[in-house]
Amino acid sequence: MPVTAKLSRLFYERFGDEIVAEMVDWFNQVDATYRSDLRELNELNFARFDAKLEQRFAQSDAEVERRFAQFEMRLEQRFAQSEVKLEQRFAQSDVKLEQRFAQSEVKIEQRFAQSDAKAERRLAEIQVGLIRRIAELDAKIEQRLGEQSRGLLAILLTMVATAIAFWFKR
Repeated sequence: MPVTAKLSRLFYERFGDEIVAEMVDWFNQVDATYRSDLRELNELNFARFDAKLEQRFAQSDAEVERRFAQFEMRLEQRFAQSEVKLEQRFAQSDVKLEQRFAQSEVKIEQRFAQSDAKAERRLAEIQVGLIRRIAELDAKIEQRLGEQSRGLLAILLTMVATAIAFWFKR
């Protein structure tokens, strides 16, 4: 859209309407040419800008994808390392638990052995006490049997003596 140049009336009077109109047309053509050249130049610059922008977006997308891939790889490595550490800790805990169970079993066996030994000693003491008591009772029984035997013998002798005495008196 050419803009018609308006020049002063003095300009028209000195150069004439025809020359000034021709000059105005020439200015309008130059203006139109510059405008179209400027439009083409702007379109070319915009196309280059758009291409560079697309290229930079593509590069940025590639960089973001690369970084996400690296992040995912590091994350996977860390998860794998964490799993290995957890497995090691579980294995260590299992070993510690097994050792503690073994120690506990040994202690329990020792305590049972001590209890068995104490029970055996106590039973032996009780047995010795019972044997001693039985021996004492045997001695008392022997003593009483001896006393009873003497008493019975005395009664028997008395009865025999009485029977003999009755026999002779008769």
